[in-house]
Amino acid sequence: MLGALALAGCDQREVEAPAPAPEPVVAPAPRIASAPPVPRPSSALRAARAKRAALQAEVASEAQNTQASQTMHGYFEGVEDMLTARGQLRRDDGAEIPLSVDQLTRDFVDIALFDEYTRNGAELVAGAQPSRLRRWAQPVRISVEFGDSVPPATRTRDRAQVHGFAERLAEVTGHDIEVTPGRGNFTVMYLNEDERRAIGPRLEEVVPGIPEADIEAIQALPAQNYCTVFAYSIGSSPLYSEAVAIIRAELPPRLRNSCVHEELAQGMGLANDSPDARPSIFNDDEEYALLTRHDALLLQMLYDDRMKPGMTAKTAEPIAREIAAELLE
Repeated sequence: MLGALALAGCDQREVEAPAPAPEPVVAPAPRIASAPPVPRPSSALRAARAKRAALQAEVASEAQNTQASQTMHGYFEGVEDMLTARGQLRRDDGAEIPLSVDQLTRDFVDIALFDEYTRNGAELVAGAQPSRLRRWAQPVRISVEFGDSVPPATRTRDRAQVHGFAERLAEVTGHDIEVTPGRGNFTVMYLNEDERRAIGPRLEEVVPGIPEADIEAIQALPAQNYCTVFAYSIGSSPLYSEAVAIIRAELPPRLRNSCVHEELAQGMGLANDSPDARPSIFNDDEEYALLTRHDALLLQMLYDDRMKPGMTAKTAEPIAREIAAELLE
């Protein structure tokens, strides 16, 4: 049974919306949390799963794009228009911005060695907490799934974006990362509002032993959160074994591709955000939409052989400084 450790986070992008966020906004989306071993399902848990299965069947039998999904689509189009009008969601890599060894070291420690969310029992609590260095050791195989609401042409574009970014991640990290047409260990799901609310049974299939709180958080994802990713390991291991990312199917193209970059990169082990990181997608200011030069360097540092899974910030900081100095020579 998978001992759940939710280690990568949701793209919690708080923005000034062009209109009030659509309801419901009922729960904070988790970013990083740990959980005890999954217990034997109780009668209440079995009842909750049965209810989710019934809801999933109901959604599948309804129209593909309900009023709730159409409302979300319009909302996110307005958000993207507003951000691009402000000069945000930049698509360059920020290469013109100088980086220092001190800055790159600080940002690595803040983003790779702190958690934005921790778990207090079944409750997810916001607030940066020291963590350990976590990453993948086994090959990463990314599978892409779509809700029925996503049309064929959009699926083709989405698959191409995930495939292209997986190749970029493999190049940057030196790790074995590929998109697979079969079952993977990193699942990317494109779901509309109704499909996401009913995704519980499928999540239990994709990640056996996934905590109930994680399912509930995904199904109740607030409108201010465009996408989310959870990565898991066995027991207390710092090595990832499974991950699942949720991307809203209502997102327009620029926000949609931005979610691919941030969630897949965070699912590799850069789990936190930092308001001081720039130029970076690991910053909630939405200045950049795509992986920057700064972010690629952080990934190189994370997968450098001198970095060992399980390291604390105190142990990793001098090694990060050494690597940063070499990268910026």
